[in-house]
Amino acid sequence: MIKLILTDMDGTFLNSSGDFNRTLFKEVKEMMQEQGVIFAPVTGKQCERVEELFGDDAKDLWILGDSATRIKHNGEFVYESLLSNKLGLEIIQLLEEISLDHVIIACTRSGAVIKNTVPADLVRRSYAQVRQVADFREITDDFVKITVYDAALQCFETRERLSRFFESAYIVASEAAWIDIANVNVHKGTTVEHLQQLLNVTPEETMAFGDGYNDLELLVRADFSFAVRNAFPELKDAARYITGSNDEDAVMKTILQMLSLQKA
Repeated sequence: MIKLILTDMDGTFLNSSGDFNRTLFKEVKEMMQEQGVIFAPVTGKQCERVEELFGDDAKDLWILGDSATRIKHNGEFVYESLLSNKLGLEIIQLLEEISLDHVIIACTRSGAVIKNTVPADLVRRSYAQVRQVADFREITDDFVKITVYDAALQCFETRERLSRFFESAYIVASEAAWIDIANVNVHKGTTVEHLQQLLNVTPEETMAFGDGYNDLELLVRADFSFAVRNAFPELKDAARYITGSNDEDAVMKTILQMLSLQKA
């Protein structure tokens, strides 16, 4: 019996415009509530940005946000794992030495921090709380995560140049344009495992959806694991099932189909 549904957001639950079919979600939500199923977005987006996207419906969600370094429910953080300020600044220094062309987004508990040379609108799609600094060394807090956006699509190569930090931080290039950096051994899989323990739900009772390399650990935590059609081939190989694309509302349609079978 499915008790927990997990989904990545960008490229999976959200369409190419970064939105979702709200009329269809109302139907999905009603069916989940009827069967007591918990819904949890698992995403690189800031928790507060997920709350903006879902509006009033956000209060019922378990949000695994900020690249799954935090869990938020009913407006309260129930879990987080932070990257130390010292280590985070060392990683940022190397990133700036590698290139000044990619965008570094340094996230703390109080929000996302970018250089004042970067337009804030560039990151608003994923971050609700954004401030700008002249120098990242102005940050004195520990980091929730550090994200790199590279329009030149060099993130796989950049990740390899961060190899000195592989044992002290979790570093993943989810695709050629994005790198996420979190505390060591903290990723979607470990945070989902923490949520499952918190909710007393097993992988056999879990359904999950993803599209990128950073969703590989997520799918491991769910017996009902789905890759959307637009996912990377490696994720499709790891998933038990393939569903439609993010532009076909495939996640919500699959949830309706599976819960209808479960009800029957």
